[in-house]
Amino acid sequence: MTNQELFELLARFESSSLTSLKLSDGAFSLELSRGGAPAPFPSAAAVPVFSPAAAPAVPVPSAPAEGQTVTAPLVGTYYAAPSPDEAPFVSAGDRVAKGQTLCLIEAMKMLSEVPAPCDCVITEVLKENGALVSFGEPLFRYRPC
Repeated sequence: MTNQELFELLARFESSSLTSLKLSDGAFSLELSRGGAPAPFPSAAAVPVFSPAAAPAVPVPSAPAEGQTVTAPLVGTYYAAPSPDEAPFVSAGDRVAKGQTLCLIEAMKMLSEVPAPCDCVITEVLKENGALVSFGEPLFRYRPC
C-alpha cells in the first residue's frame, strides 16, 4: 500500500461513521479505532472493498477571488518552519519559486514537504504553526507571477 493510498484511507475513515477498521494485506496490517468501545467488526462480505478507481471524486472548491490556494495534500500537523527555533519557510508577501518548500505536514511521524505549485507571491498564510489540517484544507493563498 502506498503512502497516498494510506492517507486516503485515513481520511475516509476520519470522515465516516465507522468506529473501527481492520485491514490486512500480506505482511501489512492496519487497525484503526476511535473513541468509546469498538463496535463489532462486520463480516468481509458486508464491507465494500476500497478501490481508488471506484472512489467518488472529491469536489474541489473554486478558488476565491482574492487568489488561488495551496491545499493540504494529507491529514496531519502543519509546521511553518523546519524547527521551532528557525524562521518560517514563507510569510505573507514572500515571492517563491515553483517547487520551493512552503511548509511541512507531519502524519504518523513522517514529515512531508508542501511545495509551491508555481512561481508566485504568498498573499496570506491561513494556518498557525502546530495546527491540525485536513486533506484539501487551504494552507496558503497566493497570486501567480
